[in-house]
Amino acid sequence: MSQTLICRMINRACCRNNFNYTQSLLFSNERILSNHLGLRNISFFNKLPAEDIWRGVTAVSNAGKKRGRGKGSGKKVAKDLNKGQTIGFGKCGRIWPGLNSPLIRGNELINQEKLSENLDRENGILKLRDSMGNFKMMKLNPIDRGWSGSKMPGRSIGPPDPVGDEEFISFDTRVLENKIVFIMKGNMGRKRRYSVLSVTGNCNGLAGFATAKAPEVRTALRKSKNRAGQKLININLCENRTIFHDFRTDFGKTKIFCFQKPDGYGLVCHRAIQTICNVIGIKDLYAKIEGSTNLQNIVKAFFIGLMTQRSYQYIANQTNSNIVQQQKTRNKFIDVKGMPILNSTRTRITHEVDYMHFTLGNQMVLKRKSTVPFYFYGKGHNLHKIKAERFRNQANVRLHKLVNLYA
Repeated sequence: MSQTLICRMINRACCRNNFNYTQSLLFSNERILSNHLGLRNISFFNKLPAEDIWRGVTAVSNAGKKRGRGKGSGKKVAKDLNKGQTIGFGKCGRIWPGLNSPLIRGNELINQEKLSENLDRENGILKLRDSMGNFKMMKLNPIDRGWSGSKMPGRSIGPPDPVGDEEFISFDTRVLENKIVFIMKGNMGRKRRYSVLSVTGNCNGLAGFATAKAPEVRTALRKSKNRAGQKLININLCENRTIFHDFRTDFGKTKIFCFQKPDGYGLVCHRAIQTICNVIGIKDLYAKIEGSTNLQNIVKAFFIGLMTQRSYQYIANQTNSNIVQQQKTRNKFIDVKGMPILNSTRTRITHEVDYMHFTLGNQMVLKRKSTVPFYFYGKGHNLHKIKAERFRNQANVRLHKLVNLYA
């Protein structure tokens, strides 16, 4: 069979099908009517508002955001031309009864009338529009800044919301962590939420922390702040400024060694621990973290350590020994902190108890060996030490004489 014969047979079949289709359309009015009624005048463009359509055209996909594209898309702000406008007050000001004025004023029927032109109002609206077009970054007071610029961690979000008649007066809440978490849903795919960890306190030994998640940042901040206010913990402070004793605490892979320091030392520790201390009311502390620096582990471990503190009297009763403190700032003055209660049943410990080992749970902090400078064993440095020998300890002797003179 030739190629031309095959093409002719295909053309005849197509013509016969087209004739049958047109004949069925002409002699079946009911079918045309049913198809016409089944159409719906709905498309993609009248299903969604204009903002969603423009967002779909101009925005970047989630995959593009992960690769760093579209960073400047959020800075473009559309002008709201309706801002500052009022019905009847424009270039041609008019009174419209029923829109911007009542229909009847007393017993008098109000008619439509033209108002006088107000140029100051038009200039104010134009100035407002010009100011809307420029995007300005939010400036924060240096006191209100967080750990790094205008980001949320480290910033204050105010006291928790009142519960009934109970108000959280003199409380302050600080954000410790603000991150995005994802969860996979079967029908929605990857769902994004915000996780916020915050701590609140009254700077007088009362504090609490909580974690909350929500689809919006503001909702997560509010939930975390209120939950922290509902989980307050009373923490005893030594002299209202520091901890009672050195302690070791851990949570997960995080270990924290905290040391009591004298007045005026300050807070030398991790920024999260420093924020918690400011909220609680601790002013002098040194803390060293070993292991993981996960923020939630740090917060939980530090609060566990504060809750497991023991008073001087409890330690004296446990060790059956006097607890004394030798103060270097007062010329090694010995201050008695706790004395054991006389108890004949308790066996007296003959050996000397190491206070630091007892409070740290027989754990020691890893310390790096101090290295001497390169000139320490040189000939010149040995000569300097020989010359300075006659003045050695002179400053301490002078201070000791002054203390004894005024004592």
